[in-house]
Amino acid sequence: MTFLQELLPRTVGSLQKKAARNQFHETRQEISSLEALKTACESLMQDGGEASRIAVAEAGLKHYANLSKSERKAFFHLLLNQYSADSKQIHEAYAKFRENESNAALQTLFETCEPRRQNLLRRLNLCPGGTFELVKMRADLLELLRENPDLAPIDSDFSHLFASWFNRGFLILESIDWNTPAAILEKIVDYEAVHAIRDWKDLRNRLDPQDRRCYAFFHPAIGVEPLIFVEVALCRGIPDNVQGILQTNDKLPAHEADTAVFYSISNCQRGLKGISFGNFLIKQVVQELKREFSNLEQFVTLSPLPGFAKWLHGARESESVFLSPGAQWFVEKEQWPADQPDQPLLASELKSLAAGYLLDAKHSTGTPLDPVARFHLGNGASLHRINWAGDVSGKGLRQAHGLMVNYRYELNEIEQNHEAFSKEGVVVCAPEIRRLANRKSRSTDAAANV
Repeated sequence: MTFLQELLPRTVGSLQKKAARNQFHETRQEISSLEALKTACESLMQDGGEASRIAVAEAGLKHYANLSKSERKAFFHLLLNQYSADSKQIHEAYAKFRENESNAALQTLFETCEPRRQNLLRRLNLCPGGTFELVKMRADLLELLRENPDLAPIDSDFSHLFASWFNRGFLILESIDWNTPAAILEKIVDYEAVHAIRDWKDLRNRLDPQDRRCYAFFHPAIGVEPLIFVEVALCRGIPDNVQGILQTNDKLPAHEADTAVFYSISNCQRGLKGISFGNFLIKQVVQELKREFSNLEQFVTLSPLPGFAKWLHGARESESVFLSPGAQWFVEKEQWPADQPDQPLLASELKSLAAGYLLDAKHSTGTPLDPVARFHLGNGASLHRINWAGDVSGKGLRQAHGLMVNYRYELNEIEQNHEAFSKEGVVVCAPEIRRLANRKSRSTDAAANV
């Protein structure tokens, strides 16, 4: 049996088992969930046997699930203030290390500097299903962080623990097809974040034909919940639009394909934001496809530009970018100009602006402003081509005025590209992209002088 076939009944079986009962499970009604959770946390931090800790951890997580948003905020502030490291103990440990710079003294200092809440989170993780509950807890924290930046140290603790718990060695790559258990297929439908899956027929069209593949990472502690998945189309040549991939009924015999196209990559768990899976996923999927199809010569994406329209709107308002009348009509109407004769000029103008956006618009970290560009360039891909009419759906028009991008993964250049991007911020791109960006600068200057 495959991992997924074994995992599903095991997970269902574990959900059917009755939880161990103790004083924390049947809390009196007059005690709030927040107070019960505080009591469970205090108990967890005391010395005790593993069996009792598992029961208390399970009860604590159940109480957390019943908290309101304001109570969750209060709980995270409790972790921040009452489960931090003890500054007095840190000073004492550091003084001892200064007196005797031994490995033992260093270890003591290291352990003293660790916030107590990290140990609390480890103990909450003891119970069955605890890992996934903590992932959902971090998702709640990320939502609160927007208005409560003082909670950032709590997020750092989660990130530190998750980086170990979701190490690549624990991840399991599985091929998803039409025979995958329905419970998992339903999650693929729910979590698809790039091109919505309309119904089961649409899902089958993405999984069943011989020129389609889907791969997902799972974690043993998370059960049937995928962490991230990628949808792949096997094509002849590099496609320039997603309509042909999603809507065509003409399927290509897999042995005739020369290009594997990653046209949708979806992160499934918000609570794992910032924990890197994508680079591992793409590299392993490339290896899997190469083993199955020796005829594949190119590995590319067909990716959205989710921030382009927003950036362009801001650039126009600040008067750092000026549009021709035709382009201005197009970006304001958000209607595809199917019948307009000046489409070639409009395409050239928008593609030039997109090239400038991808190469010059920067995030506060100094990396490209576009999140998808950061992802693929950071994984060692190169910026290969910008496609006009790449996605003419309503979402595609709203996000990027219909443009899409091909990022190219050339196996013998991935590491070199990654090093150039991560160390020097170099965006490796095709010469045409650079020419488009230069044309954008010239046309903007000319429009400003009109």
